[in-house]
Amino acid sequence: MAESQTPHASPFVVDPSTRDVPSFEASGGDWSEIAEEAARLGEERIVVNMGPQHPSTHGVLRLMLEIDGETVTEARCGVGYLHTGIEKNMEYRTWTQGTTFCTRMDYLAPLFQETAYGLAVEKLLGITQDVPERATVIRVLMMELNRVASHLIALGTGGNELGATTIMTTAFTAREEILRIFELITGLRMNHAYVRPGGVAQDIPPGALDTIREAMVKVRDYIRQLTDLMLGNPIFKGRLIGVGHLSLAGAMALGITGPVLRSAGLPYDVRKATPYCGYETYDFDVPTSTDADSFSRVVLRVEECYQSLRIVQQCTDRLQAMGPGPVMVADKKIAWPAQLAIGSDGMGNSLDHIKEIMGTSMEALIHHFKLVTEGFRVPAGQVWQRVEAPRGELGVHLVSDGGTRPYRAHFRDPSFNNLQAVSLMCEGGQVADVVVAVAGLDPVLGGVDR
Repeated sequence: MAESQTPHASPFVVDPSTRDVPSFEASGGDWSEIAEEAARLGEERIVVNMGPQHPSTHGVLRLMLEIDGETVTEARCGVGYLHTGIEKNMEYRTWTQGTTFCTRMDYLAPLFQETAYGLAVEKLLGITQDVPERATVIRVLMMELNRVASHLIALGTGGNELGATTIMTTAFTAREEILRIFELITGLRMNHAYVRPGGVAQDIPPGALDTIREAMVKVRDYIRQLTDLMLGNPIFKGRLIGVGHLSLAGAMALGITGPVLRSAGLPYDVRKATPYCGYETYDFDVPTSTDADSFSRVVLRVEECYQSLRIVQQCTDRLQAMGPGPVMVADKKIAWPAQLAIGSDGMGNSLDHIKEIMGTSMEALIHHFKLVTEGFRVPAGQVWQRVEAPRGELGVHLVSDGGTRPYRAHFRDPSFNNLQAVSLMCEGGQVADVVVAVAGLDPVLGGVDR
């Protein structure tokens, strides 16, 4: 990062006695105070707003840039324009209904939020070991498909922001193959509410494994095309190599995780560090780089797509070998919905499912009604659960007071932490490089503001 030409205005102060090994002191200050200081000193400074309605900010992100010609001398983030109150709303819904809320945060990675939340609730209930193996394998299958779909959006939108429309169309076409699988299994392309406490809402339909295998061949071919379009393009490489640099020390100091951290050389992946859902039994690698620039993050996301496809192949083989089986815990006081079956129109419960619920006995109908309306009780306590989402470490902190609703639900979304690096990555560079740096972070503002 280059030194600012206006040291009094920069959030970093360099000690002249340590110029060989610079140390940076972060200082606060409201934007209006900086403007007042500039007016008092009689300096002419240009401050521009990039966003919150800007096609290159990956959502309603506001970037406040102070520029000197084409050089960015100061960069700040402004968030909160997409605040939905999801975490607070979850306190007023049952534990199962919470899934329909958290899936909408990072709308490009809904299945990771559902799984993290489900694993956390299962820890509080003490039923982690009771979740059927088939449900666990389906969770891994869906998450890895979701990881590929999310990375394809990162690569596609990043290319489009640089003017390479073909990169976007190729990536989005590949993602469509995965969204069709999601719709086949969950009934929805996004915001699935498929992973529930205790398992998953329903088993994969007949023929889904063959459909997945066929789709993965197409996805792999599209990724190969993307590799040729991006990694072999001298213009694309010229825009990304050496841009948006973030060292390992800076990444660790700011709590950065995911591909951005691994691009600086640290092979930290929650799936390897603290395995969940049986990830320790899958064969895959954690790609890293030491270039710590935007180009290396593109390379890593491409490689991570290939690694996810390896895991998907292993999941389909396991599901085929184990055959049909339960996908929800056996405890009927928790298992809701009980083997949900979709109707022929693709919506609601099938008539056979309704007939079974209403025809078994009056007690079964009453129990089903109470379970749906009131929900199950979760023992008092608190829990922390983390998973490796496409943008980094996703954590959920749940607190229960022994009732049928969360007392508190809080998520540690990786995009929120990763956005702290914007100033380090952009200051001293060109205005055009801000687009590249933000694309390398791949933030999703639904997860940031939640």
